[in-house]
Amino acid sequence: MTGFAGNGRLAAVALAAALTACGGGGGSASSGSASCDVASQNAWLRGYMRDWYFWASVAPNPDPAGYTTVQDYFNALLYPGDTVVPKDRWSYIEDSARYNQFFGEGKTLGYGMSVNGLELTLPLKVRYVDPGSPAATAGLKRGDVIDSINGRTSAELIAANDFAALTPGQAGDVLTVVIETAGGTKTVALTATTYDLVPVPTSTVVTLGNGTKAGYLVLKDFITQAETPLANALAQFRAAGATELIVDLRYNGGGRVSTATLLASLISGAGRNGQVFARLTYNAQHSGSNNAFTLSTEPGPAFARVVVITGTRTCSASELLVNGLKPYADVVTIGGTTCGKPFGFNPVESCGSTFSVVNFETVNALGEGRYYNGIAATCPVSDDFSGELGDPSEKLTAAAESYLQTGVCPPPGVAAQSSPFGRKRGFTAHPGDRIGRRME
Repeated sequence: MTGFAGNGRLAAVALAAALTACGGGGGSASSGSASCDVASQNAWLRGYMRDWYFWASVAPNPDPAGYTTVQDYFNALLYPGDTVVPKDRWSYIEDSARYNQFFGEGKTLGYGMSVNGLELTLPLKVRYVDPGSPAATAGLKRGDVIDSINGRTSAELIAANDFAALTPGQAGDVLTVVIETAGGTKTVALTATTYDLVPVPTSTVVTLGNGTKAGYLVLKDFITQAETPLANALAQFRAAGATELIVDLRYNGGGRVSTATLLASLISGAGRNGQVFARLTYNAQHSGSNNAFTLSTEPGPAFARVVVITGTRTCSASELLVNGLKPYADVVTIGGTTCGKPFGFNPVESCGSTFSVVNFETVNALGEGRYYNGIAATCPVSDDFSGELGDPSEKLTAAAESYLQTGVCPPPGVAAQSSPFGRKRGFTAHPGDRIGRRME
């Protein structure tokens, strides 16, 4: 991680205001370290963790002396787990400029190409292309088979589990990708740039084989920029006569609780106003911050049954949506087991870095949660990383549509793969995964 230089106290104040505005669930009021030398930052971090960390009373509390980097000391402070709760694999530090760009501006710096690297199997494919990104402009598409990246073969990259090249250091960096084609190979050079996120890239109404209409949408990120497109999509679905709903969260790493609550309200329709969607519980020192996000009255009838497409990259607020809707709808998950993050953050900025530390636990209206090992799919079906999302011939889309018509899980084919994604401390999310960004 970067960004340990420079005083970030003014940015911290701005960030705290932003959290309050977006319904941060009580949130910490820490303003970060007063000085940005390592010793001062570590002293501040120790105090913050002993105050606001969810496991403050049982986590390690080593003396910061002897730790030469903030990251090393941060790692030493994390909860090691017990026989029930795994060690903290969720808390992390991120450069504040990139964090605020993503959550504040709805933009990101990148190439716009994500791969199926977590599975560590060949062939290596392009699994997702961000609309409006350099990869999209270059014509790359989901399902393209990758021969090499920056001169390293796909086999080398998978053997080393090293996909760091997909994250640029700065605008103007160049990524050279060689794609296999029917006639040989094609070389594509991508230049990193900052582009607008498109959190709802696909929304459409499909007519199933039995004549029923279903709304289908892809939600990539729970950010405020998704809220108007989500409201428009659900209104269009109802206007078109859709009575079934498919929400594709297979590549959604999470985001704001407030945005998840809005989507749940849009799905629940009229009549659920004030009912609990999610309860947030902080540590004993901050029990006064415990609160609940409640559903609002949104126009239109409820979707009584919702099919959610999930996988190992489905995390945080995505899981919250699945869990929070269960008391009010028949929620069916198709795909793979989710990442397992029933916790959230109220991020705090200090010295150019944003600390996303587990601050609270979430449960639904029935008190259900604690899915540390993920939410298992109702119908396990493996993603083959081919075909456009939402195309009736794409594997998971087809499985969802089949279930809506028959009420029976389709044959899984190859079992949905389990991966180490997000389940091991020190595991770095691959570029484009954005796992566990924040929940507020």
